[in-house]
Amino acid sequence: MWDQILALWVGVENFVLSLAQPGWRLYQVLIILGIALVAWGLHRVSSTAMNSWVRAREGWTPWQLRGLVQVRRRLGLIWFSLMSWTLFAVMQQVTWPSRSYLIGLAATLATAWIAIALASALVRNRFLRRLVKWVLWIYVTLFYLGISGQIAAFLDGLALSIGSFHLSVLDVLLAIAVIGVLFTGARILSGAASASIKKNEDISPSMQVLAVKVLQLILYTGAFFIGLRAIGIDLTGLAVLSGAIGVGLGFGLQKVVSNLVSGVIILLDKSIKPGDVISLGDTFGWIQTLGARYASVVTRDGKEYLIPNEDLITGQVVNWSHSNDFVRLDIYFGTSYGDDPHKVRALAIEAAKSVERVLTYRAPVCHIVGFGDSSVDYILRFWIRDPTAGLTNIRGNVYLALWDAFQANGISIPFPQREVRMLNERDAAALGD
Repeated sequence: MWDQILALWVGVENFVLSLAQPGWRLYQVLIILGIALVAWGLHRVSSTAMNSWVRAREGWTPWQLRGLVQVRRRLGLIWFSLMSWTLFAVMQQVTWPSRSYLIGLAATLATAWIAIALASALVRNRFLRRLVKWVLWIYVTLFYLGISGQIAAFLDGLALSIGSFHLSVLDVLLAIAVIGVLFTGARILSGAASASIKKNEDISPSMQVLAVKVLQLILYTGAFFIGLRAIGIDLTGLAVLSGAIGVGLGFGLQKVVSNLVSGVIILLDKSIKPGDVISLGDTFGWIQTLGARYASVVTRDGKEYLIPNEDLITGQVVNWSHSNDFVRLDIYFGTSYGDDPHKVRALAIEAAKSVERVLTYRAPVCHIVGFGDSSVDYILRFWIRDPTAGLTNIRGNVYLALWDAFQANGISIPFPQREVRMLNERDAAALGD
């Protein structure tokens, strides 16, 4: 192993020493440096012009804009590649091929680096994207320099061997690169399949979420194991280890597993689905998304609560839109004893009907519910079918309509009153005795 590294070092040393002597090898290195300097200047100029052009684009999709950003970042390499290939083609025609070999090698490496940078942008995870990009950059560079075999043998020698199990640094690097590529393909496939599933109106929203989650689990799990098998790692040796890890995770992650199972149950029984209006304790809001571990509930004031799926299974949840969108609301009010209750009931019903969101084909009703200390107490019941538009605001509008109707018809709304008696001196003395 060390003999290969020593031979590689000697080759690099001989190449560097050859540059000290005048000749076409030195001239090619100087030409490459000159092209790099010109490409850097063109990058500065063209990057500014491209920024102004991109800002003027309207209606472009996010992926198109991200693609332009990736191209702008690599403008220097693109200019270097174009000029290098042009000069290489010219020199191949006018002089000996050996006098342009290094220029062609530089052009090839620049083109490969550009392709890897643009392709790795498809990987969403920032750490994984950079890791895959640098691994591929290093591999391509070593491959075209003709020293990939020596480096691969060296990295394969840095290994952990236990019985038949063999894991080297080379295996780890290849696994990262292959799994990164497969994960990117899995993400693209799952994104396309998810868009197709969500467009199918015959599938309920909850089943759409379940189908997307199952598809993602299958694709990503398959990509992981296929990647390990593709580089020759024997998975049977990991069976016992994975079993022990599974037992430990089972005890340590009981809540997580419970939430995962509860999420699957919710999606299967369709008790809660995205868009439903629910109440859980003091939380009232709309189901925005159903995740594998929690449900996202957005309230009227913009707060987003992440409620564990287990709470939705074990707790008492009020789903305002489970089987249908009809919701009955009750409001209470009182009028004085001097007002005709028949007239009060008729005015209350008409006032409720005048509010825009109150359903008229499910007519409001008003009943006397008691005789209070200072008022006759009523309940007004009405129906709506759009709870997602809010409940407090519709109650407020009905109360306002009642106020206007009572003011127009002379109906008074009493309030508690207290009588204060002023005692004279004789009454005060008698009270003291």
